[in-house]
Amino acid sequence: MKKLDLFNDQQQALANLAKALSHPARIAILQYLASCKTCISGDISDHLPLSRTTVSQHLKELKAIGLIKGEVEGLKMRYCLDKLAIKSLGATFESFFDDIQPQNKENC
Repeated sequence: MKKLDLFNDQQQALANLAKALSHPARIAILQYLASCKTCISGDISDHLPLSRTTVSQHLKELKAIGLIKGEVEGLKMRYCLDKLAIKSLGATFESFFDDIQPQNKENC
């Protein structure tokens, strides 16, 4: 048994989402994609202070967790946010923070 098995599925899923968001480059990529209003083709590294290889690695992580979609379009990739996944992410974190609100009125 792995120590990870000691935690329920919801805890593990939330931790995986948090891990995917734990790098500022991934946050910047999500913000950039959100600002584009449409799916973009081409090299995202042209718009961020990151190398093409670094952006590619971070896109892979975001795609693996399901927050972005990437499709081949000719010789380029076309990237966009997965709107349903982003909405679900917000609801997941909102629910988590609602659940951990302190019950006592004192700050300890």
